[in-house]
Parts: sequence; structure tokens; C-alpha cells
Amino acid sequence: MDINLASRTFATLGHPGRLGIFRLLMRFAPQGVRPTEIAEALAMKPNTLSHHLSDLTSSGLVQVKRDGRSLFYSVDMAQAEGLVAYLALDVGRARPDLISPFLAAAHEDDLQDAGFNVLFICSGNSARSIFAEAILRDLGNGRFKAFSAGTRPNTTLNPFALDVLELNGHATGEMRSKHISEFQQVDSPAMDFVFTVCDTAAAEECPPWPGQPITGHWGLPDPVRATGTEAEMGLVFAQTYAALRRRIAAFVELPFAELNRISLQSRVDAIGTDATDLKG
Repeated sequence: MDINLASRTFATLGHPGRLGIFRLLMRFAPQGVRPTEIAEALAMKPNTLSHHLSDLTSSGLVQVKRDGRSLFYSVDMAQAEGLVAYLALDVGRARPDLISPFLAAAHEDDLQDAGFNVLFICSGNSARSIFAEAILRDLGNGRFKAFSAGTRPNTTLNPFALDVLELNGHATGEMRSKHISEFQQVDSPAMDFVFTVCDTAAAEECPPWPGQPITGHWGLPDPVRATGTEAEMGLVFAQTYAALRRRIAAFVELPFAELNRISLQSRVDAIGTDATDLKG
């Protein structure tokens, strides 16, 4: 990245509104987000958001794709990589006292197949993240310690979710709804993986996790919002459970000991973008 392009890119991110949008899109990366969802998450007026998105796309930091009648904005990861590299290697002259901590995290080789702590985050911790916790606990065969939490306080487990778990042979007696703050304490378990399983959770402004775990966005529609008869609502919960089970089954089969962090992040991203998740 040359100095002129870099200066224009930094100028684009120099506005708090545009920087906020870019940070939010990074939490969904590599997936895209609809403008309405961005506006809601950031409490931003549509016309203001439109101007900021135009500036971000013009700078090359953000790209836009159309899917049917919807537009989805996402980070251009190659451009973002170039910007970070320019700051660290060109401006920072690759000084080890500046970049060694990041290089150590990026190239650490301690992600061996010897047990991992995995946290699933949702808005309410009443259905999707609870599904994920139970599924990983039982499919992981002791190799994974599964946790789940919600960003919204004072929630309870959804009875339809409990029914689906019990029908699929998962023990639910000790399961409970938990707030994310339980896992942000000094003595909380260090996480190796952190997944958001609903869009509102990814949009939450959370501090970086200690230890720089692999993160992924595996968002699925909220079954709690389903309407209709009890049978129809139960079917939606069952479909959501099945989608998460497919993702987690693929996750536990990854060859962790053979993958570096970059490869592992790519595999996690690919699992989260499986377009067949809610089909048959």
C-alpha cells in the first residue's frame, strides 16, 4: 500500500461513525450485513449511514454485494490486511517491540488437539447458544469444554429448546441461562474459540477476549420469534437445532493439530457460511 492510498484510508477511518461501522463489520467478517441491521446496531440515521458506507466502499475498505433485493456490506479483507501491514511494517518499520506480541499470537503452535474451551454467545442464551453448548458437549467426546452466554440480562431457557434437546438425547438438568459477564471475570476460563450464533450478539460491543481466541460468526434466525401452532414453532426450533448440529459436527472433525491459526480461522469462517444450514 502506497502512502497516498494509506493516507486516504486512514482519513476515511478518522471519523468515529465510519470507524464504528468498520469495527462492527469486522465482527461479522467475512459475512456481510444489511444496512438496516447496521443502523439498528449503531443507532445511526439511515441517511448518515448511507454517506458513511459510500465513503467506506470508495476507499476500498468495504465491499457491497446484492442478494435478491437486499444489499450486504462486508469488509474487504485484502484491503484491511494491506492497511494493517502498512501500519506495522512500513510505518512501524517492523520493530519487534511493536509487533512481536501480535506475531506471537498469530504463529503460536499450542492449539493442539488436547482440549479446548469454546464459548457460544447469543442475545438471550435461551435457545441457539444453549443448543450449541449441549451439542458440542456431547459430540466433542471430552475434547471440548462448552460454555454459552447471552448479552441480554435476566433471560430464561426456552421450553421449546429444552424439549428439542431432550428429544435428541441431551441432558438438560444442569443447564441454565447465563450472562456474558460471567465469562469476563479475572478468574474466568480462558477461551480458545468464541462463536456468536445470532446477529445481535455479533453486533454487541464487547472487549477483546484475553488470549486472542479464534472467533467466528455462525448467525442463525431466532427460533423464539417463530409464530403459528405449537407444532409449527417446534419445527422451527428443530430446524435450528439441526443447523447448529451440522456446523458443530463439522467443527469437531477439523484436524486442529495440523492447522495454523490462519487456516483454522478460514475453516471456522467456512463453516459459518454454509448456505445449506436451514435446508432440509
